[in-house]
Amino acid sequence: MLTFENNHLKIAGAVVIDSARQLFEEGRGYCIGSDVTVDFSAATELDSSALALILEYRRAAESAGKRVTVSNLPASLKTLADLYGVTELIAATP
Repeated sequence: MLTFENNHLKIAGAVVIDSARQLFEEGRGYCIGSDVTVDFSAATELDSSALALILEYRRAAESAGKRVTVSNLPASLKTLADLYGVTELIAATP
């Protein structure tokens, strides 16, 4: 589930292989419309699909001249980003 307020795209629930495509489709319009911070504070379950989602949001935003940053990224996802060598690409903020 996504909510959008004050340029914050808050993701709630699971971000796994079964939900990532739908989350991308729902959030893409926000990412191309303005600079957005994707907030993972309400995410309950994450796998590597969450990294793919961030990268897809970022790609969509950049194609429209916008920027995506990330907040409240769980340590487990940071570890995966390090493992895959994409830490710099996810633009995590504290």
